[in-house]
Amino acid sequence: MRIERIETAEINIPLVTPFKTSLRTVESVNDIVVRVITEDGCEGFGEAPPTAVITGDTKGSVRCAIEEFIGPSIVGMDIENLDGIMKKLHGCILKNTSAKAAVDMAVYDLFAKSCGKPLYKVLGGNRSRIETDLTISVNGIDEMVSDSLKAVQQGFGVIKIKVGKEGTKDIDRIRAIRQAVGPDIRLRIDANQGWKPKEAVRIIQTLEDLGIEMDLVEQPVDAHDFEGMKFVTARVHTPILADESVFSVQDAICLIRERAADLINIKLMKTGGIYGALKICGIAEDYGVECMIGCMLESKIAVSAAAHLAAGKGIITRADLDGPSLCKEDPYTGGPVFEGSQIIMNESCGLGITRVPAFEASLN
Repeated sequence: MRIERIETAEINIPLVTPFKTSLRTVESVNDIVVRVITEDGCEGFGEAPPTAVITGDTKGSVRCAIEEFIGPSIVGMDIENLDGIMKKLHGCILKNTSAKAAVDMAVYDLFAKSCGKPLYKVLGGNRSRIETDLTISVNGIDEMVSDSLKAVQQGFGVIKIKVGKEGTKDIDRIRAIRQAVGPDIRLRIDANQGWKPKEAVRIIQTLEDLGIEMDLVEQPVDAHDFEGMKFVTARVHTPILADESVFSVQDAICLIRERAADLINIKLMKTGGIYGALKICGIAEDYGVECMIGCMLESKIAVSAAAHLAAGKGIITRADLDGPSLCKEDPYTGGPVFEGSQIIMNESCGLGITRVPAFEASLN
């Protein structure tokens, strides 16, 4: 089962509503999808979003990395030589983590198919169903409250609130949402690097003093400010989740040893795919630090790969995999079933996705 060729295409799926964070506003999922084809015609699929403000990747850089570096380095290799493929994939070009992730998940898709199992069972088979939160974009208070109530009505028991654009005004946002949704809905607060360390402490402590319980606060300060993260973590009771600060195993080890965060957010686009994510899971297991699995603005292909990882590994105790729920349509056939807050894993082989229309269009 040797790799014969790798193809790329582009997708554009409109969002239900614009996705707004402290870093950017996006109105559609405009990603690069990947198809890895073996000599016997078996297909594996992957996806990469061009998240320049976080990973530095653009659509052009993703396609260039895949077509000129990653593809030539692994074409001709046997899918069963998974470790060898991953060493070639990660060694042929520095950084470019999103491009690597897209090909990585396609290869894992094929590897699981060669094993005759769904990917989550190959990765550990911890559970067959996971719960995801739903993201509430940063907007005016009334709109965020309305969006939060809609999420609850849709059956979401965990909502992720985007903040970080207006400092202490975020207190009013979070307080209003808590009052609206009641005490039983879990709130995850994501500042997307939007606060300064002392400001973050002041905001989080104020919310704690008001009796507003939060499941976690995600990336309160700049990604490179490990000392600032440590400053915040040491001074609040609410768990602090490191997201943009963690791309590599080395990042995870440094944060954990320095006690700069309580939790680690794994995203395949930061780790370069499942291969790197599994290494972070191993480190987290050694140190007893729980992980969350997250996604960028991704469609069902990439989110399915992340879901399989989350279902496979017990150290991943939280999921932020709402990408498909944010999209107006699902153009794909097969894969995990996304039913509101529940993600039900497929029992078909690999990722389970059998049809990606973007590649059919590329043949016309």
